[in-house]
Order: sequence, then C-alpha cells, then structure tokens
Amino acid sequence: MNQPSDDKRATSATALAQELAALFSKLKRRLREQAHVGDLTPSQTSTLLRLERDGPATASSLARAEGMRPQSMGAVIAALEAAGLVRGAPDPNDGRQTILSLTDAFRKRVRESRAARQDWLSGAIQARLSPQEQDDVAAAVALLKRLVDD
Repeated sequence: MNQPSDDKRATSATALAQELAALFSKLKRRLREQAHVGDLTPSQTSTLLRLERDGPATASSLARAEGMRPQSMGAVIAALEAAGLVRGAPDPNDGRQTILSLTDAFRKRVRESRAARQDWLSGAIQARLSPQEQDDVAAAVALLKRLVDD
C-alpha cells in the first residue's frame, strides 16, 4: 500500500543526493580558488595533506599510502623539497632511509590558505544570506553532520 510513496521518496532522496554532491563539489572548487594553492599538483597536495594528518613518514610509506610507485613519489617529494614545503632528515633507526616532514613555510602557507577560505566563506554568508537564511543553513549543517557522523 505504501509502495508508490516509498518509490517517490527514494527517487527524491536520489535526486537530493545528486544535488548535494554537485553543490559540495562547486563549494570545494570555490574554496580552492580562495586558497591560492599555486602550482601544486593533486599528488603534491595529497602528499602534503597526508604528512599533515599522519605526521613524518618515509618516501616508501608515502608511496604505499598514496598508491603510487616509489619512483613517482620520489618526483613528488623532490618538487616539494625544492618548493621548501618538506624536508628530509635521516631516520634514527635506519640511516639508509629519510624521514620527511613539513616545514614551517608549509605550515604558514596552510594557515594563510585556510584563513583566506574562511574569510571568503564567512563574507559570502554574511553578504548573500539574510539572518533567517543563515539560521536555515545552520540547521541544515546540523542535519548534514548526522549524515556523516558515526
């Protein structure tokens, strides 16, 4: 008896999921534009974010984590070292290996980038949304958190 209603709800949920995915993709692009990432490739960005999240690592462990060949990771690391974003130090447990870590220059760049994205988003919310709409967005954010939180 509820079959047509259930089918309509499932179709609506599917359409909503597609709209949300497209919207988040566009928001992510807009935020990235504000970050002034520069000339970093997706592989370089991913490697930097992994080092930031997981801490210092060897090139081989980064290659495994990123699903890359060690030679490809070597090129990524060389570019990041040349840009002054990562540095290597001998592994105290195995002198044949190098432990890579983020530099202060990278950390400063990330702080500035995140601040620029935050400033843009805060400004856009204030400029484009009424106080009631801002409350509506806050309520929607709470619902979206429920979708992703375990």
